[in-house]
Amino acid sequence: MRRARELLAFCCLVLSTTGRPSRDFCAQTLNSDVKPGFPKTINPNDSAVLKAARHSVERFNNCTNDIFLFKESHISRALVQGPSLLMESSGQEGNVLDTEPQSHLGTKNWCHEQDQHEWIVKGLKYMLDMEIGRTSCKKTQHPSLDNCDFQTNHTLQRTFSCYSEVWVIPWLQRFEVPVLHCQ
Repeated sequence: MRRARELLAFCCLVLSTTGRPSRDFCAQTLNSDVKPGFPKTINPNDSAVLKAARHSVERFNNCTNDIFLFKESHISRALVQGPSLLMESSGQEGNVLDTEPQSHLGTKNWCHEQDQHEWIVKGLKYMLDMEIGRTSCKKTQHPSLDNCDFQTNHTLQRTFSCYSEVWVIPWLQRFEVPVLHCQ
């Protein structure tokens, strides 16, 4: 925090003496790759991104009453942030998984996490914009999503645009999906 105040004071000093920021100073600051806590764009085809997307889709499938499984069809944007602190407790808004998919009957589904508890740990946060599509696999069959093809029957085809946040704590092999919005 002290470093941030020093940087702010320096910027104010530069602006007050020259009327504009120094080119070298701003270029150095803006081009810095070291920005703790700031999300960084990551390749949507990165294996960690694909794994995070799969956890989001599994959460979606658990929260809907659709008879078919969905799977990720396209990841348009992926950001990663971390390592960061993650804190969750039963009194905080982050415990509610807010999905708003329309089922084949047109009803809205709301899924709330069952195990609400408190924990603080460093981990990575993935923020994903993706499309998910209905597959031809039924939930009762419990197949691997990798073996499921997308629905070919036009009347059964369904896609959603989703935004998801996935917390990954690799050393605990833990994944949390506190945010999932699909429409």
